[in-house]
Amino acid sequence: MTARILDGNQIAREMRGEIRQRVETLKERGVVPGLGVLLVGDDPASRSYVTAKERACEQAGIYSSEIRLSADATLAEILAVVNDFNRDARIHGILVQLPLPDGKMEQTVLEAIDPAKDVDGFHPVNVGKMMLGLPTFLPCTPHGILHILKRSGIETSGRHVVVVGRSNIVGRPLANMLSQKSAFGDATVTICHTRTRNLSDFTRSADILIAAAGRPNTITSDMLREGAVVIDVGVNRVEDATRERGYRLTGDVDFEAVKEKASAITPVPGGVGPMTITMLLYNTVESAERTLVET
Repeated sequence: MTARILDGNQIAREMRGEIRQRVETLKERGVVPGLGVLLVGDDPASRSYVTAKERACEQAGIYSSEIRLSADATLAEILAVVNDFNRDARIHGILVQLPLPDGKMEQTVLEAIDPAKDVDGFHPVNVGKMMLGLPTFLPCTPHGILHILKRSGIETSGRHVVVVGRSNIVGRPLANMLSQKSAFGDATVTICHTRTRNLSDFTRSADILIAAAGRPNTITSDMLREGAVVIDVGVNRVEDATRERGYRLTGDVDFEAVKEKASAITPVPGGVGPMTITMLLYNTVESAERTLVET
């Protein structure tokens, strides 16, 4: 068996086409969706990610406003930018690029974002609504994974999903969303992590295995059953002298071996990654649409 490749790039293109249509409908009603972006410091990965998001906004017809602060910016300076975005009627979504140079600031900054503009879905108000299954902005990466499964015809209802990783950004919200009674859920979910004993005992029982541990080769072929669906969330830089940049990107899964045993698998790159930015656009447009309902 050779796994079907779940092409995140293709699904993202389809969804961005739908998003562009929604943007055009909003513009006809006098609303231009807007995203405010704050980048603190000059981390190359964060800078590259923000650039990709801005390019995606432009292609979708979404207005974007970027503010950059130096790595030594104070908490007061960061909060001032967030508050400006909160008050700006042109801005429907706010993105503070993480990680911040000073990680101790992050929770305070995230809580300063107006929950109605929290398109990352990280504000405690929106996390609470998500846990209760109430309408809210869903975190982008987990939401993107749900769309990959749904749009690829992979059933979650009644399936056993094992999530390896318990971060507040991916693992925990994803487990919650998959277990809820919804078109994207109704699964039985097990969360595993770095302290899980005999990890393979759990992963071999999975109908759908989601690797979000942030470590290369966490999942090897002997750790899954024949025909399982594998979603690889990891993006890791591995040294590779044969590459021009001196490294290659790999996920948390031993892709070459696992694809011979799985029924379907996401590649890295080109799997979950493109969906994360797509869902940010999706949430921004949804926020703009809500302003019409509220008025």
